[in-house]
Amino acid sequence: MGHPGHYRDEQERTDSRTVPCSGATHTFETYLMIMRVEGIQQGIYRYLPVEHKLLFMFELDQLEQKIDAITLEQPFVPNFAKKAAVLFAWSTTPYRSEWKYDISAHKKILIDAGHVCQNLYLASESIGAGACAIGIYDQQLIDEVLELDGEEEFVIYMGAVGKKRE
Repeated sequence: MGHPGHYRDEQERTDSRTVPCSGATHTFETYLMIMRVEGIQQGIYRYLPVEHKLLFMFELDQLEQKIDAITLEQPFVPNFAKKAAVLFAWSTTPYRSEWKYDISAHKKILIDAGHVCQNLYLASESIGAGACAIGIYDQQLIDEVLELDGEEEFVIYMGAVGKKRE
């Protein structure tokens, strides 16, 4: 099985992900709030990195209004997050790294969060879309919406992706 935080598929191959991670502990999960993507039902999804698939979790009534509330109606560009095609939310489960790095795990988790979001910027640019990182949000509300406990697993960073202005 490996140690906590080390993932293997049924054939015991090591999980390889597309982002660097301190000590291969991969503390992150990726959730998507899909609003405007052709061919994909609006709702909350979770990315499954080993299978490279999206798992539909549930529909959410008034998704755009909840996104405004979660992103605190970002004062410099009001309502931009709800206008995105997809809102990404990365959660972390710190123990996946703490068992190995003790208190310094928290620094590594924050550095890794930057790597994850940078990949979103690169991928967005490669398809002609725009991306915007979101570091200020209502912690309790986003954890509640994604059905996270807010203690063992909680959102640490967000990002919006959508069409660029012409």
